[in-house]
Parts: sequence; structure tokens; C-alpha cells
Amino acid sequence: MSEFTEQHCEACSADAPRVTGEEKQALSKEVPGWDIVKVGGEEQLCKEFKFKNFVNALAFTNKVGELAEAEDHHPAILLEYGKVAVSWWTHTIGGLHKNDFIMAARTDSAYGDRQ
Repeated sequence: MSEFTEQHCEACSADAPRVTGEEKQALSKEVPGWDIVKVGGEEQLCKEFKFKNFVNALAFTNKVGELAEAEDHHPAILLEYGKVAVSWWTHTIGGLHKNDFIMAARTDSAYGDRQ
């Protein structure tokens, strides 16, 4: 997975292709534990991360925000006491792109680095 986390997002226009079913299966192997869910008709990658307290959850949220800003690709983040839910999808295409899987892998890496 380390090679995957080193990849960068590519700029997407509204006509960029969404990942195919076959691509989703292959890319999902790079980000175990992430669920593909439909929200408002759009597929998203979603995962919940657990923490001991609010301060740790907030620090992780800020780290994900820094990753997102660096790649100009931004998730939905729900911060609560002891947990953070992160959802990645590509807004411009209304679904999943390889970028979302790259950012999910980077999110997992940031969670692993919190120790």
C-alpha cells in the first residue's frame, strides 16, 4: 500500500470518467475497511476512525484537512467525541475516481501515524 499512498491526485474535469466496476474492485483492495456507499445517488468511499478523546479526533481531522488541501481534493468529515467519519468522492463527476482511493489510502496512513 505504501506505493499507493505516494501517488498524487490528478486534476478532474466534469467529463472525467468515474471508476468502472472492475477498477473499483481492484482499487478497493488498496483501501481495506472503506465502504462504498451511495449518498444522494453518488457513490462515496466512507470510513469511521476511533479515538480516545475529542482532542485526538480533532488532531486527525486537521491532518486529513492538510492532506486534502495539499491535493486540492476535499472530503466530507464528521468530527465527534472519539470518532471521525471521512467520506471521499469526486464532486465534479458525482462519484468515484481513482483520486478518492488515493486519498482514502493517505487517510489510513495518517491514522496509522497518529501513534
